[in-house]
Amino acid sequence: MTDEDERELHAELARLQQEHRDLDAAIDALHQSPAPDLLMLQRLKKRKLHLRDRIAFIEDQITPDIIA
Repeated sequence: MTDEDERELHAELARLQQEHRDLDAAIDALHQSPAPDLLMLQRLKKRKLHLRDRIAFIEDQITPDIIA
């Protein structure tokens, strides 16, 4: 992996982590509303899970393999 590839992965990782935090805040706010939109909650949670999987994948790409 080149330095440029690694920089791009770090940038994407930071963007995805920020989006994940934003979704977390949106989900919390929706839960606090008097009449939460359950369909919207479901969609936000699904998107958050997708982001979590993508973040884990990128973190695995960045972390070097350690041969024991």
